[in-house]
Amino acid sequence: MGADRKFIRHPSEIPIKFSLDEVAHDGKEYLRDISLGGLSFRSKVDIPIGSHIAINIPLANPKLKIPGIVVWSREHDDHFDVGVEFNNSESKFQVRMLEQICYMEEYKKEILDKDGRVLTSEEAAIEWITKFAAEFPELK
Repeated sequence: MGADRKFIRHPSEIPIKFSLDEVAHDGKEYLRDISLGGLSFRSKVDIPIGSHIAINIPLANPKLKIPGIVVWSREHDDHFDVGVEFNNSESKFQVRMLEQICYMEEYKKEILDKDGRVLTSEEAAIEWITKFAAEFPELK
């Protein structure tokens, strides 16, 4: 992943949970950014590079659990930024769904700021799909 990154990253503040070796970790972490090839998130604990990890997305309905591998970890003052890579087609499809959720949540915030309308996640999803789903690039 580095400077020759294949995918555009989308910033996000979506809450996530994760598990290592099927052991769930308590606490709410936050997705930092996402692309088709991977994602990064803030973690309160250091996660060794090469660890098999499952990212759980509580906002998704049905819930998403996306398996990946930790490819980098950087320590900051009070947390670690962790990079996760996805290699199989099922994971990439799930990440694609997560990308759409990120866009929908951003749309919800934008409508509140711009129009003062408060939308539920479901209302935002319906509006976003109607307006933008046709323009969302296809998974190849």
